[in-house]
Amino acid sequence: MRRGGLKLRILIGLAIVAFAFFKKCNNKTLNPYTDRVQNINMTSDQEISIGLQSAPQMTQQHGGLYPDQKLQSYIDMIGNKLVNSSMAKQTPYQYEFHLLADPNTINAFALPGGQIFITYALLSKLENEDQVAGVLGHEIGHVLGRHSAERIAEHEFWKTISTGASVGADAGGIVNSIGQNVLLGNGRDDELESDKLGVLFMINSGYNPEEMIGVMKILKAAAGPNRTPEFQSTHPDPDNRVEKIREAILEYSR
Repeated sequence: MRRGGLKLRILIGLAIVAFAFFKKCNNKTLNPYTDRVQNINMTSDQEISIGLQSAPQMTQQHGGLYPDQKLQSYIDMIGNKLVNSSMAKQTPYQYEFHLLADPNTINAFALPGGQIFITYALLSKLENEDQVAGVLGHEIGHVLGRHSAERIAEHEFWKTISTGASVGADAGGIVNSIGQNVLLGNGRDDELESDKLGVLFMINSGYNPEEMIGVMKILKAAAGPNRTPEFQSTHPDPDNRVEKIREAILEYSR
C-alpha cells in the first residue's frame, strides 16, 4: 500500500508540473512594443487595476506624497512629455507620476499599468530636467515592457512547480529557491531593457540621452564604498548599465 501511495503521489506531482508547463506555453504573448515573447497571464486592464489598488500602500510606505504642488507639476510635465512623444501613448496604460516624500530612500519604481513613483531623495540628487526624464523614461519602460506582469506569471509558474515537487518528492523548497533565482535574473534583464527604452523615449521627447549616464554616476556616488542603496537591490550595478546605455544611444541616434 505504501509503494502504491508513493506512485500515486509521484503521478499527481508530475501531473501538476505538466499542468504548469502547459499553462506557461499557453500564456506566451508577443509584446508589440518590444517585439519580445513573454509569459503573461493577465490583461492590460488587470495590470491597471493592480497598480491602482497598490498605489496608496506604496505611497504610505514612503511617507506619503511630497507636499509641494510645484514640484509635483514639474514631475507630471516631464512624465507626460515622455509619454505623449513616444509609443507609450499608444499603449492602453494610464500613466500617473507620483513624487514621494521619502527624504532618505534613493529610488524610483513603477507598478503595473502605469503608476510611476520617484522619491524626493532621488529627485534632490538629480542635476537637471534631462536626468529626471531619464529616470521617468526608465520607469515608463517597465510599464510598457510589462515587467511586473511577467514576474507575476513567473512567480505563479514556480509556485505551481513547487507544489508538484512537494507532492511528488518532498522537494518543494529546493525548486522554489530555483524559481526565486530565475525571477531575480529576469528582473535584472528587465532593468537593462528599461534603460534602452528610456533612451528611446528621451530622444523622441527632445531630451539629451547622455544625461542618463549622468544618472548612473549619481546612483553610484549615492551608494558609497560600503553600502548598498535601495535601488541596487533590484537594479544592475550602474557601471554595467552605462555600457548598454551607450549602445542604445548609438542605435537610436542613427
